[in-house]
Amino acid sequence: MTPERFESWLKVDRKGLYCRPGGFHIDPHGAVRRAIVTHGHSDHARPGHDAVLATKETVAIMGARLGVGAPRRPQATTYGEPLAIGDVTVTLFPAGHVLGSAQVLIEYKGARVVISGDYKRSADPTCAPFALVPCDLFVTEATFALPVFQHGDARAEVAKLLKSVKQFPERAHVVGAYGLGKTQRVIALLREAGYERPIYLHGALQACCDLYESFGVGLGVLLSATGAKRDDLKGAIVLAPPSAIADRWSRRLPDPVTAFASGWMRVRARARQQGIELPLVISDHADWRELTETIAETGAEEVWVTHGREDVLLHHIETTGRRGRALALIGREDEDQ
Repeated sequence: MTPERFESWLKVDRKGLYCRPGGFHIDPHGAVRRAIVTHGHSDHARPGHDAVLATKETVAIMGARLGVGAPRRPQATTYGEPLAIGDVTVTLFPAGHVLGSAQVLIEYKGARVVISGDYKRSADPTCAPFALVPCDLFVTEATFALPVFQHGDARAEVAKLLKSVKQFPERAHVVGAYGLGKTQRVIALLREAGYERPIYLHGALQACCDLYESFGVGLGVLLSATGAKRDDLKGAIVLAPPSAIADRWSRRLPDPVTAFASGWMRVRARARQQGIELPLVISDHADWRELTETIAETGAEEVWVTHGREDVLLHHIETTGRRGRALALIGREDEDQ
């Protein structure tokens, strides 16, 4: 399929990426009549849509997080189930980003287009692993699309956290982690590493943990940090939104070691600027190696980049003989921040 044929039916309009023969947007940044939503993070799952197609997990997440702004006509589907929408066939495949996250395969007139949404290829016990889907056009994120970003093994980062807990048994360890996905992954990795003690939570994180457990993701004993006695928090691991680890909420913790679980912790200057004592390089996005290998493995002749650090990735794409294009979609944010 020629580049012109892709662009004749898959366009960027004022609401985002629009599939004309299907009559739907993918992750629109404003309310629309019909949308496919790749996952439940707020920069992809906006309020006010009428009809939404998503995985059953994402539908539940949108319902829980958006309240009255949740889709009026949600349609939950499962991975690998082809659905006819207008003149196209749509199938969702795991993206490995967070619970329920999906890539969107659109088939139209013999062409296969995959919109990745946010994704990662490293192991995560809390969600289905990334599925490689061959395609002609691959639409990818580029959050960490610089060669400096090599995330490494998240289990090794959790081992650093547990080593620090052992070294400083009188201090609480407060870990900044985004509420949907990162918090549950850190907890699951701690359990996987053999940590069986209760884990304490900032109140803002409880609802998403409950939702994960409702889908069968076991997280062990979780307690409220707000109601805990100071002595109980000595030597404890406490998870909180990143904004809370530096405000007055954290001052009630006993001599806290401040940690932050994020791919941005690869940049040590950034960790120092934020006063992070224990940076943990744990990301729910693909790093440079995963991005470039995925692009090659899809077999796509053309690659569009939706958001992130596009320039270096586009240069790499063009050096491999593929056609690259930056979509510059607005409304995308980095939930690692």
